Amino acid sequence: MCIGMPCEVIENSGMWGTVDYCGNRMEVMMTLVPKAVPGSWVLVHAGLAIQQIDLQEAEETLALLKELEGHE
Repeated sequence: MCIGMPCEVIENSGMWGTVDYCGNRMEVMMTLVPKAVPGSWVLVHAGLAIQQIDLQEAEETLALLKELEGHE
């Protein structure tokens, strides 16, 4: 199973952009989310922003991922 990680957009220059995931910044390909602006949220999988999401969905997904981290 693959999981897209919710990340906040820091910069989007068209093809590439910078996102923040829990304090970690990374460069990802942004071609599938050209309208994502700084402060918006995207799902990132394998270095590619695959979908723009709203803040509520990002917060819910981050909470679920945090909960899963406690279960092994």
